[in-house]
Amino acid sequence: MLKAKPFLTIDFGAGTLKLAEFEINDAGNLVLRQFGTRSLGLEGSQETARERVVTKGLQELISERGFSARTASVCAPGFHVFSKFVKLPPVDSAKVSQIIQYEAQQNVPFPLAEVVWDYQILGTAAGGEMEVLLVAIKTDIVEGLFRVAESKGVRLQHVDVSPAALANAFRFNYSDQDGCTMLLDIGAKTSTVLFFEKGKIYARSISIGANSITQDFATESKIRFNEAESFKLQHGLVSLGGAYEEPEDPKQAAIAKVARQVMTRLHIQVNQTIQFYRGQQGGGAPQRLVLSGGASIMPYTAQFFNEKLNVPVEYFNPLRNVQIGPAVNVDELSGVAHGMGELVGLALRNLAQCPIELNLLPKSSLKRQQFDQKKPYLLASLFSLVGVVAALGFFARSVGNDKEAALNQIAEKVEPLQSKEQQLNSANSTLKKAEEEATYYRDWLQAKFRWVDLFGELRNALLAAEEKAKPPGVDVGIWIESMRMGDVVKEFADSQEAPAEEEAKPASFGMSPELMKRYGLIPTTPVAAEGDGGDGGGGDTAPAAASAKKKKSGSTNEVSEISLVFRAVNLANLSPTNNLHITASVEQELRSSPLFDPENTRLGKQPTPEEGAPTFTFEMTLGLKNPIQL
Repeated sequence: MLKAKPFLTIDFGAGTLKLAEFEINDAGNLVLRQFGTRSLGLEGSQETARERVVTKGLQELISERGFSARTASVCAPGFHVFSKFVKLPPVDSAKVSQIIQYEAQQNVPFPLAEVVWDYQILGTAAGGEMEVLLVAIKTDIVEGLFRVAESKGVRLQHVDVSPAALANAFRFNYSDQDGCTMLLDIGAKTSTVLFFEKGKIYARSISIGANSITQDFATESKIRFNEAESFKLQHGLVSLGGAYEEPEDPKQAAIAKVARQVMTRLHIQVNQTIQFYRGQQGGGAPQRLVLSGGASIMPYTAQFFNEKLNVPVEYFNPLRNVQIGPAVNVDELSGVAHGMGELVGLALRNLAQCPIELNLLPKSSLKRQQFDQKKPYLLASLFSLVGVVAALGFFARSVGNDKEAALNQIAEKVEPLQSKEQQLNSANSTLKKAEEEATYYRDWLQAKFRWVDLFGELRNALLAAEEKAKPPGVDVGIWIESMRMGDVVKEFADSQEAPAEEEAKPASFGMSPELMKRYGLIPTTPVAAEGDGGDGGGGDTAPAAASAKKKKSGSTNEVSEISLVFRAVNLANLSPTNNLHITASVEQELRSSPLFDPENTRLGKQPTPEEGAPTFTFEMTLGLKNPIQL
């Protein structure tokens, strides 16, 4: 069943902030309920002031337009997004993700640890290559979008990019067109060229936008940017040159000339993109041009590109198949509809499966959303615990009252001092019991979360060690084979949790244990844990044996030291020192962890690879700074 609740879409453009509220009616149609736009000026494209300006604009739009929805999909500004179409050789489906990760590492102009990236396979070329759209954006930029939205009580569920949102909106509204169609979206700081042909999609961003017209005109006229922008919006036009008559107003003639110069530079880039699309991508010649974006409605822009490209030119109508709600001001909408392609493309993510579905939500935001979803359960657990403690307190008070009544009866027969001593001893006993119970429940609750923190820290340390120890062009894999906590041994090599742990490592480029088993790099038979007898069937008796051993030795129920057996890919065939470098990297990362005592964290058994073996093992003992109660 389709969702009936309204939802927001937000386009964080470089020069304009756009909002729209949609809903899906009973017939399954997309309905526009309300919209609003706010100019961001020059500060919208400046990193130092952008977040403040966008936050203010969002607050004003929500207050003025009365948007009621509080969930939103957003589109990151084009000048912040890196996007690239790449072709990959045909490979087995199991290796596709690894190859794309390698391509991302090679193509994204930032360290992958600093970005959020995603990809989508768009199809297969005639030669069998996979056509993949790769997009990335710096993590701090996306987190800035989250801060802006959440400061106004809006929860984000998708972070998309302009080319993808425009492509989805065009397919939704113009699926009936034949041949090759080129869409040119002219934004404030960048422009985007998209080609649509027989299910094929190609896009390229160009670093030329409407701000170039304003900046050049402001420089030439020696006026401020805001004044030049205001004059451009009211009187700007594109000079057609040649025999066409120039405007009589010298100021208008000046901006018309500047606009033509900028549009000429843009046309050169568009023409180069057409040649690349036809030559390298195997596409056809565009049969029509569709204009969109705020700068596309400057007078004579359509005539300029019609003359330059010699193809029919029309304006993009992203609301062609969208119903308009009764509260929408249609006259106001007609003036900005050409620039709402991203908003409609975002809204379609709530309606149906889209041709391009990307999501650049950072891990920190995903974890925060997951935590918010678990909050009700955590609160319920907390209230249950408080109820248990209250019941224990009530019971203790009841028992104390009964004892006090008995002591009062005895007090009539014994000395007053003895009676007071008995009352004091009884009260101290009750208090001590309550304190012990409270301490037990507190320590038990805290220990549950400390184990999660400990294993998370181990995982992060191994990821960092893999990156530090990785030789050029070679992947390094390190994992935990077994763990000893005093007398308790837990096997990791074949446990059900191990695959899930590995699958939760999207940022690692090493091969997971599941893949290593598949390709014969590690044994597929269970590896017996140290101290379990080697028969693989003692899983149920190990805790009991450990418990019995603790009772016999009189040890406390806490873990202050953990012994680990690591297994790693054997790189000795590349260099004799590689394996020592791996163990040293692991030791260094764990010793620098805030959870482990560096003085009691030490290497044990050194690397012992068998001749020709694909892996080797080494041991480490980790001393915990704070012991964990069992």
